[in-house]
Amino acid sequence: MRYSDLGPLQVSRVGLGCNNFGGRLDIARTRRVIDEALEAGVTFLDTADIYGNRSGSVIYGNHGGSEMLLGDVLRGRRDRVVIATKFGGDMGEGRVGGAPQYVPRALDASLKRLATDHVDLLYYHFPDGVTPIADTVGAMAALVAAGKARAIGVSNVSAVHLAEAAAVAEIAAVQNEYSLLARGVEAELLPECRRRGIGFVPYYPLAAGLLTGKYSAGKFAPAGARLGGAGPLSDGYEATPLVTASFAEIERLQRLAEGMGHSLPELSIAALASRPGVASVIAGATTPEQVEANAAAGDWQLSDEQLALLDAV
Repeated sequence: MRYSDLGPLQVSRVGLGCNNFGGRLDIARTRRVIDEALEAGVTFLDTADIYGNRSGSVIYGNHGGSEMLLGDVLRGRRDRVVIATKFGGDMGEGRVGGAPQYVPRALDASLKRLATDHVDLLYYHFPDGVTPIADTVGAMAALVAAGKARAIGVSNVSAVHLAEAAAVAEIAAVQNEYSLLARGVEAELLPECRRRGIGFVPYYPLAAGLLTGKYSAGKFAPAGARLGGAGPLSDGYEATPLVTASFAEIERLQRLAEGMGHSLPELSIAALASRPGVASVIAGATTPEQVEANAAAGDWQLSDEQLALLDAV
C-alpha cells in the first residue's frame, strides 16, 4: 500500500468507506472487513455520524451505527488507523447543520460512539445553506486547538465554499464525489485544492457500483446488489446525485481497462489516485474480498500516457 500526506496526517492511498457498517453489515461482518483492511495496509477509515442510517435507498434507521461498530472493533488497535468522521447530516431531534454551537456537541457524541478521545480528521459533511461555512469552520478550529480533532476537512463543497473555509482555518482535506463518470471537480475544485496544497479525497469512485462491471444494460441487478429495483437497468438510471447510467460509456471504459491488463474497478480507483492532488480514494466494501481488490487497485500508478488515453476515451 502506498501512503500520502493529508495535512498533518499520513493516509493510505485507498481508504475504506464505512457507510455500510451498522446498516448492511452487522458487527461480525464489520470486523471481518476491518481485519482485512488492516491486513492490506488500508489505514484510513472514513465514517460519519449519520452512517448506519441508510445505504442507497434502503433506510436502516441506525444513526451513529457505523461509529459505534468502529469503536467496538477498533478496541486495542486505535493507534493503527486514521479515523475521519463527519457531522452536519440529520441526526434527528434538531441535530443537524453547521451552527457553531452544535459543532462541539456533534463531535462529543461521535467520540463517545467511537470510544476514543479524538478523531484524526473532522469533516463538515454538507453546507447547510444557512450558516456561513466560515462560522462552522471556526468552531471546528477550536476543537483542533482543544485536541479533540487533529485536522479539518470540508465535504460536498464548491470552490467558493473552500475559499471561505480556508480563510478561517487550515483545511487539510476536501471530500466530494468524483469518479470516471462524474468528473466535474476537475474544472475548478481539484485545481483549487492543488493550488492551496489541500488534499482531495474522492468518494463514490465506483459510481455507487456502476463501475464494478457487474451491471449490464437491459438486465436485472445481481441479487443483493446495491443498485437496481423492480426492473432491468437501463440508461438514465440514477446511481448517485451526479451520475446517471450510460452503459455505452461504461463499456468503453471496460474495454480500455482490459486493454491495460486491469479490471474496470482497478482502473476506476487507480485513475483517480493517479491524479495530482488526490491524497486518498474512499472505496466502500461489504466483504474482505472487496477490500483486498480495492487495496490492490491503489498499487497501480497510471502513466501520463495512460491518463491521456483515458481522457480521450
